[in-house]
Amino acid sequence: MPDIPWLLAMVVVVALVFDFTNGAHDTANAIATVVSTKVLSPGKAVLMAGILNLMGALIGTHVAQTVGSGIVHPDMIRGCQALTLAALFGAIAWNLLTWYLGLPSSSSHALIGGLIGATLTYTGTEALNFASILRKILLPLMISPLAGFAAGYLMMLALSHVFCRAHPRKINRAFRKLQIVSSAFMATSHGTNDAQKTMGIITLALFVGHQIPDTRVPFWVQLSCALVMGMGTMVGGWKIIKTMGHKIFNLEAVHGFSAETSAAAVISVSSWFGAPISTTHVISASILGVGSSKRLSAVRWGVAGRMVTAWILTIPAAAAVAAACFEILWLLGLAQ
Repeated sequence: MPDIPWLLAMVVVVALVFDFTNGAHDTANAIATVVSTKVLSPGKAVLMAGILNLMGALIGTHVAQTVGSGIVHPDMIRGCQALTLAALFGAIAWNLLTWYLGLPSSSSHALIGGLIGATLTYTGTEALNFASILRKILLPLMISPLAGFAAGYLMMLALSHVFCRAHPRKINRAFRKLQIVSSAFMATSHGTNDAQKTMGIITLALFVGHQIPDTRVPFWVQLSCALVMGMGTMVGGWKIIKTMGHKIFNLEAVHGFSAETSAAAVISVSSWFGAPISTTHVISASILGVGSSKRLSAVRWGVAGRMVTAWILTIPAAAAVAAACFEILWLLGLAQ
């Protein structure tokens, strides 16, 4: 068998690569609307999102603890570093494919699917924590887009009612400034949820490798994931920004403000409860909700349908890739 610390180091490096791709893939979550409405230039928006993603990632570890111990029973996979490595390979492969295609899929689903697929290959179903997966992962992942849609729809209706007699030009000018605030809120909330997923997988790897006594997140893990996600965010996912900012619904500043504020609120609440939801799902659903408040025909439902298809495929696709990767690692003698 290879030296475990060497294999553990490889897991940490691959996890940080995933964190980087997550930041680059999900840049659109925070800045698609503020770029599409021309409130900020792409360069300024990416810089702002990168810094605030970093800051958000340093706030709390509730989501990380769920990923580290709420999907699999850590004691039942202890000593098998290849499992976390295969899970990461599955998630990264799906992230890169959807990034290339410009589809706003879920990095959260990809990571969870990868972990489930690798675990099933290693132990079967016995190591999976089904109660926690249902309560803290599957239900929030399904409910959060609905909450984002409803919040966006209701907020846009409320704003339309409050400002129904105001001049559209004045409204747009005011919300152009407010949208910078909502975009900042969205970027920060994205960091509080998404970066913590990588923190959780690294912490799980450290526990599996007998480097830490429990699944509490070490500070160096928290800081490393925050920095890497911030750097990934600054690279940007321009194809996805185009899809979310232009192809779903023709956004104006007030629409962007409503979508970002609604999505950020849903994500922040979920992070508080330790639920690793898909920030991509929530902001996409919020944009759909805002568009629907105007009229159903204002939303390009064909694009929305392709996005939903990608969402449905993510967990099984990432799980299948992770399972294949684990089998390869097993054949190479890298798995116990």
